[in-house]
Amino acid sequence: MSPTPPTTPNQGEPLIRDRGDACPGALRLHPADDGGLARLRLPAGLLTSHQVEVLASAAESLGDGRVTVTSRGNVELRGLGGGCGAELADRLTEAGLLPSATHERVRNIVASPTAGLDGLGHADVQLWARELDALLCAEPWTAALSGRFLFALDDGRGDVAGLGGDVTLIAAGPWADDARITGGSPTPGETEASVGGSPRPSETGTSAGGSPTPGETEASVGGSPTPSETGTSAGGSPTPGETETSATGSPTPGETGTSAGGSPTPGGARASVGGLVGTVPRAADVLLYVGGQAFRVAGADAPRAALAAADAFLRAARAAGNGAWRVKELPGAGATGAEAIDAVGAKELPGVRPADSPGEGAGTADAPGAGTGLLDLAAALTRAGIDARPVVPAPPLPHRAPPAPGLLGSDALHVLAPLGRMTAAQLRALLPADEVRLTPWRGAVVVGSPRTRLPELDAAGLITRPDDPRVGVGACTGRPGCAKSLADVRADAVPGAPGLPVHFSGCERRCGHPQGAPGTWVDVVATAEGTYLVDGRPTPRNSLTEAVATARTTR
Repeated sequence: MSPTPPTTPNQGEPLIRDRGDACPGALRLHPADDGGLARLRLPAGLLTSHQVEVLASAAESLGDGRVTVTSRGNVELRGLGGGCGAELADRLTEAGLLPSATHERVRNIVASPTAGLDGLGHADVQLWARELDALLCAEPWTAALSGRFLFALDDGRGDVAGLGGDVTLIAAGPWADDARITGGSPTPGETEASVGGSPRPSETGTSAGGSPTPGETEASVGGSPTPSETGTSAGGSPTPGETETSATGSPTPGETGTSAGGSPTPGGARASVGGLVGTVPRAADVLLYVGGQAFRVAGADAPRAALAAADAFLRAARAAGNGAWRVKELPGAGATGAEAIDAVGAKELPGVRPADSPGEGAGTADAPGAGTGLLDLAAALTRAGIDARPVVPAPPLPHRAPPAPGLLGSDALHVLAPLGRMTAAQLRALLPADEVRLTPWRGAVVVGSPRTRLPELDAAGLITRPDDPRVGVGACTGRPGCAKSLADVRADAVPGAPGLPVHFSGCERRCGHPQGAPGTWVDVVATAEGTYLVDGRPTPRNSLTEAVATARTTR
């Protein structure tokens, strides 16, 4: 029997959210059953050695002595005592972990953790992450973004492209050579108009890419605005969360930068918004998707294009008036590329040629989609002065499994945290390191660390081998931390045997569960009777190990 996670809202019904953002942060603590909960956003999961020590010390002296690595490579501190918020904020600020008090919850940026380390990627997306973070913190209007609005920066290998980012940049690679950059089939010699720039030669080709496999997420509490107890796992494929904070009622985003796109440069990317992605024909390009709309921009403009997409989202959320937390919650977000572009009147935007009518002339400068709640990416790119072209159709997202625990390249290691949690001692065991990159697979990439350190990290209790049965095992917070949990799922989270990812949930909300297709992960849910359901089959606690082992290895 396939997993039966909670369903998303009916695609034919408008989603209405009437409550504001309750997502926890480092300054806004959430009162959980086991004490205060702080969630610290770490763009690209990046930590210096000093910052690692600061977090370990804070966990020991202010919390329960552990850190949780979330499915976005962020960090949670649990068991925080009352009245420690100011001291925690001071420590994090001193360490450079809170560059903006007003923006600390919107710095949700995941980036390929192994970029630049193993020779597999096509751009240093870690640099993109730093530039995008600076842009986010510099604009007052971006503080209105949801605490779960996600930017995902993939270096072309497909490791984070499937995390359900609201904005996803993907660096071009050989898999993108056959991309189709225009809808329709332009005749030889035709040019393709751009948003905010001069026409450029059109390019044709065939669609490439395989079927995406969604991964895991920072969990939400059953659609409630109350912050979730983050589900945790070691490895596996992370997937997007279902809740974001509301942008309704927030100030209209300000205008973004006005510099032109300029000439394409090597190491470009493609981009996606709303979890849709298209393929890039040249390494200098980025594809940007919003609610089915796809636009090509220069790689050098990737971070600014992502910012423009956030601008478009906030404007659309205000216009829709439905309190949308994510791009997919906007009206028309599920439309195909051509439908979405036509819906906002792309054929009327200056310099934009709709993908299904090549060669048509431009219309007026006003965007017909304005005020409808539809996400108008073309207008946002024009305001930002970014040269862009619509792209239809959008091929599937590239997908690559997370790297196995062990050696990465010549001087980096990848380890996983059991059930996504590390003690302060385990966190310190990652040092010395040039830098530490926490991953969406709830582990860490230790940069500047030789193979000889693997036995040491294994002895510390971290997962260092791909054959470790704990790889891919996840669990929600469970008892005693979550009042709604029916069991201490962490204590019951037996790996059984290596195989498919498995997620243990304390209740039917399944916080933090993988979003993969049925049959790609094992669903274990506690019941009020003190038993579990393993892929829907009632299972006594004393038979759980055998049942999980069978489910992980027989598909």
